[in-house]
Amino acid sequence: MFLLLTSACQPSCPMMARSFRVCDSSLLTGFLLRQIWARAARRNTEHAGRSYSTKPARLPRMEYQDAVCTLNTLQTNANYLELVKRERGQPQMQLEAMRLFLQRTGLRVEDLDQLNIIHVTGTKGKGSTCAFSEHILRNCGLRTGFYSSPHLVQVRERIRINGQPISKELFTKYFWQVYNRLDETKDAHYGSMPAYFRFLTILAFHVFLQEKVDLALIEVGIGGAYDCTNIIKKPWVCGVSSLGVDHTSILGDTIEKIAWQKGGIFKPGVPAFTVKQPENPMKVLAERAQEIGCHLQVCPDLEQYESDKQHLQLGLAGRHQRSNATLALQLCHSWLQRWGRHEAFLSLPKTELLSSHWPALAPAFQPSPAMVTGLRDTKWHGRSQTIRNGPISYFVDGAHTTRSMLACVRWFREAAAEQERTAEGPVVRVLLFNATGERDSAALLKLLVPCQFDFAVFCPNIPETVSSSNAADQQNFNVTVENILTRCLDNQKSWWRLTEQGAGPGEELLLPGGLPLVEGGMRRRGAEPLVFPCILSALQWITQGRDPQLPCDSKPRAGSAARALREAGAVQVLVTGSLHLVGGVLKHLDPSLS
Repeated sequence: MFLLLTSACQPSCPMMARSFRVCDSSLLTGFLLRQIWARAARRNTEHAGRSYSTKPARLPRMEYQDAVCTLNTLQTNANYLELVKRERGQPQMQLEAMRLFLQRTGLRVEDLDQLNIIHVTGTKGKGSTCAFSEHILRNCGLRTGFYSSPHLVQVRERIRINGQPISKELFTKYFWQVYNRLDETKDAHYGSMPAYFRFLTILAFHVFLQEKVDLALIEVGIGGAYDCTNIIKKPWVCGVSSLGVDHTSILGDTIEKIAWQKGGIFKPGVPAFTVKQPENPMKVLAERAQEIGCHLQVCPDLEQYESDKQHLQLGLAGRHQRSNATLALQLCHSWLQRWGRHEAFLSLPKTELLSSHWPALAPAFQPSPAMVTGLRDTKWHGRSQTIRNGPISYFVDGAHTTRSMLACVRWFREAAAEQERTAEGPVVRVLLFNATGERDSAALLKLLVPCQFDFAVFCPNIPETVSSSNAADQQNFNVTVENILTRCLDNQKSWWRLTEQGAGPGEELLLPGGLPLVEGGMRRRGAEPLVFPCILSALQWITQGRDPQLPCDSKPRAGSAARALREAGAVQVLVTGSLHLVGGVLKHLDPSLS
């Protein structure tokens, strides 16, 4: 194993800025990292602790960071954790608990009907679908609300008005309004407070109602049937993006069980659309729709909206975004028809059934100018995103399931190869990876091997180990230092085994359609995979002082690997495996997000 600790991680301790070679035992590794992280954890805990001991609404001049630190205390609410244990066998209790929390803040479930909601679920692509839809409808002159998860850099990204995260001032104002109402009523409810995601969902509903949006796009958190967003009773239209296997401990261990959960957002009499799915999950969705009394239609391929005179361009890169775009077109078309203003914006035919079979195929139509420009101008950070800083190119994608990783690999290989053709001098490819939760990291890494990386770098989803002014937004109290470090070391071992064995494009490494992931053998085996204790130290080693956006490492690395990175004509860095990792990287690369 090879662990690097740089000055970015602990400038006050020069000894730790050296490189350490660690044998099979990770005792030294654990000791060193615990010393680093303990200092930051103590500072953050002390800050968060002040929120426990005082009534937040009565504190003077509460700032944004105070709100975020108080919000973070809901990640480890002991009463909620006990509630979750009881709810596992009775998932319907989750929705009932959500209704009670909503009532304690002064809202009724019926109040949400005013938001004219578009409700979207799926395993991958639901956030991109919402982003496309939001931009289209905003182009139509509508005031939009958009609730998504997770955030990348700041928590207020989850709640957007007209495409922009709400301001720190608005977040702080509404946070304390909602938190205070819940805090004042908790004694009558056994001290219960909503957990992190539940609270943010309630907060989003409050913000959208107070800010009087014309519609709200609501992205499901996990699953659908028992997700806390599913207290919505009368959405205007529902959508299902591409399905895959994820969150199996919650949703089930087969794609059919997961499809059943996703179809739980369907509502009687409410139109719903899905992208094309594999046969078995499509059958489950159709059965769920029929059982609930929902008219489900399947979106046509994006090519069917195009003509010789009009080719649709997408603001989000990657072929997989085309299915998200067609879903967005159908959702917006359906919503605008009900809104009653479609004639002002669109010249579209009425929807007709093309087949008596269930589910029906939704007809394609001629997209309006607002739709065309909306698809073209959509931006959604951390999804098939390319950032170029001097000789360093970052390919950033939060893929974390098998299907999304396959899509990521296809996109990266095409984009990187195109860029490499115009590069002057040798090109070095680097993988920066982490995965969280129950995901099979080894399986994801196996899909990445044929991308022909020269170096593989692993680190936890910690932006930097010395707390910054806005570090609270990216804190996660639900995992331990030992767990995240062990995960990184396991990823390092997996990569070493995969590359030592020379994993090639076998049958299990084929893209949909039978296209091989890579032609020929490995590019090179590269040096030992590296593990760093934080994202900043990993980026500093990869860039070797060549990215002007990053602070320079005070002690440049020696050795052939560092020299290769310094002398390369271009360095291509794929950041993937976790949206939280992506967020930590973007925090350093794009200061505007902070």
